[in-house]
Amino acid sequence: MLLAINCNNTNIKFGVVDDDRIVGEWRQHTSAMRTADEHAVWLFQLMAMEGIDPKSITDAIVASVVPNANFNLRRLCSRYFDCEPMFLGDPNVVYGIKVKGQGAGADRICNTVGASLLFPRTPVLVVDFGTSTNFDVVDEEGSYCGGSIAPGINLSIEALHNATALLPRIVVEKPKQVIGTNTVACMHSGVFWGYIGLIEGIVARIKAEFGRPMKVVSTGGLAPVFEGSTGVIDQNAPDITARGLIEIFKRSKKK
Repeated sequence: MLLAINCNNTNIKFGVVDDDRIVGEWRQHTSAMRTADEHAVWLFQLMAMEGIDPKSITDAIVASVVPNANFNLRRLCSRYFDCEPMFLGDPNVVYGIKVKGQGAGADRICNTVGASLLFPRTPVLVVDFGTSTNFDVVDEEGSYCGGSIAPGINLSIEALHNATALLPRIVVEKPKQVIGTNTVACMHSGVFWGYIGLIEGIVARIKAEFGRPMKVVSTGGLAPVFEGSTGVIDQNAPDITARGLIEIFKRSKKK
């Protein structure tokens, strides 16, 4: 079986894959200081709860946008799963897509490959709600065309709290009404509906510039917060990044 690791700025997602089936999936807060031993203790317990034998892991692949975490993730795979992991960006890794422009991170490459698998021959705009909110444009040939990066909603909340003396830290949620009647309600309204405005504005401008019909899908840990609150997102695809990472592993093994 395959251990697929997606290391982002907020969370690391670990998935165990049997053929094309994800049989176990867990999230851990990202910390570059966490050792391979700590990763292993946590992961082995969760695998045991799902009845997954660590000895069944034969391969590993890592998509990481946190370089300082890579050493311990590599050591986790080599010491505890007896395999040398592939890292996206290594010379032996095959994406199987064209990347137009420069600077596309591992998560955006995975989203592109996943979009081309789930929606073949269809232009797709992937809105990925994470630490940042990424807008990834994939054309009908499955190529990565570029996109936009905006601050994630939790970053906006932290900035609002840290830069003011009296505004509290809040948890993002959909408010019952736009006109708040107290400070916290006003913050919920401004943050949530302000972010909806950001999403709708960027999606509209990307679609106008792209010039052809495209499907808009959401993914990422915060995507469910906005589900049903805007008509510009056609559907949620929570596994699009994982599916892309698994496919990249399969393409690289065939090389």
